[in-house]
Amino acid sequence: MTAHNPATPEYRPQTQLVHGGTLRSGFGETSEALYLTSGFIYDSAEQAEARFKGDDDGFIYSRYSNPTVRMFEERMMLLEGAEDARATASGMAAVTTAMLCQVKAGDHVIAAKALFGACLYVVNTLLPNLGVECTLVDGRDLEAWKAARRPNTKVFFLESPTNPTLELVDITAVAEIAHECGARLVIDNVFATPILQRPLQLGADVVVYSATKHIDGQGRVLGGIILSDAQIIGEHVHDFLRQTGPSISPFNAWVLLKGLETLSLRVRQHCDNAKSLADFLATRPQVKRSIYPYRPDHPQYELAKKQMSAGSTMVAIELDGGKQEAFSVCNALKLIKISNNLGDAKTIITHPTTTTHYRIGEEARQELGITPGVLRISVGLEDVEDLKDDLGQALKSY
Repeated sequence: MTAHNPATPEYRPQTQLVHGGTLRSGFGETSEALYLTSGFIYDSAEQAEARFKGDDDGFIYSRYSNPTVRMFEERMMLLEGAEDARATASGMAAVTTAMLCQVKAGDHVIAAKALFGACLYVVNTLLPNLGVECTLVDGRDLEAWKAARRPNTKVFFLESPTNPTLELVDITAVAEIAHECGARLVIDNVFATPILQRPLQLGADVVVYSATKHIDGQGRVLGGIILSDAQIIGEHVHDFLRQTGPSISPFNAWVLLKGLETLSLRVRQHCDNAKSLADFLATRPQVKRSIYPYRPDHPQYELAKKQMSAGSTMVAIELDGGKQEAFSVCNALKLIKISNNLGDAKTIITHPTTTTHYRIGEEARQELGITPGVLRISVGLEDVEDLKDDLGQALKSY
């Protein structure tokens, strides 16, 4: 196989999404090849030795790296502006690896309270079980981040916008606070996608994605990715993945690679639909709040315009009637589907209190504003007028 990468950093993002990171075999295929192989053959014993010593950068074993996986990683690097990347089997594998590979027993982590339930488990249960202390703070409160710092603080962790209430964290400001004490900032950027927000350019050290979401965008496969500079990937992430094995399937990487070709087009349409739907929902008498970062009534509207190029593919609403009325709306929908996924071509509605954030407990949910009346809507690619009609009739159902 020969490298053939016509996309270099001077090309614009949409071009990178089509051409970036391409490797072609001697057959000169147009579409990226899918390499379903576990291992690789060496030309000589000397070449095998050189690869294991790191003197030859060829492939060894697909648990470590694979041509299809590497194409996905390199295309994401070009899009994100990262020096290096490693793909994983899922988004949570990416989050867990990005945290565990940088800390040891006796270290300290600071994380925003507003996290996806599984991410909260990692920082609030898994890390403490391994001897790593964790302090949770209100991510919007910069003084809280400063006050939580200790001499042994190694990592800051946050998501922005948050799941499911679409709060924002000032990434540049938090990065500066982390760097003042020698810590690294890890960002879960799944809600914003690399199209709308570039955390590394805002000062973050590591960015992680559940590629299952918008990068695939059609509900087909699981995947995740960690992006950072060459030193962090080389000294921390690579060996952790190599020795522990949360590797992505080459087939999944190929699906994600093809998904990247249309990512920008899809995300822009998602955002247009989401903004229109959020504005519509704000006019409905049954809706207490319509939450969307690019609406002027969002409390962090100015920050959203500063660090995001559009307002996200997600909308959250709060109903006065709590769980019963939230369930009534969900059950009355005809077009929109009930699921816990997001970033799909199909519009999906989720009741976080009883699903994605159920296990964090009532007290934590109340503190984060995740009331029983909150519904999270991942806005898809349907005609937005059909989405309005469906939600309109469902809201009238109770």
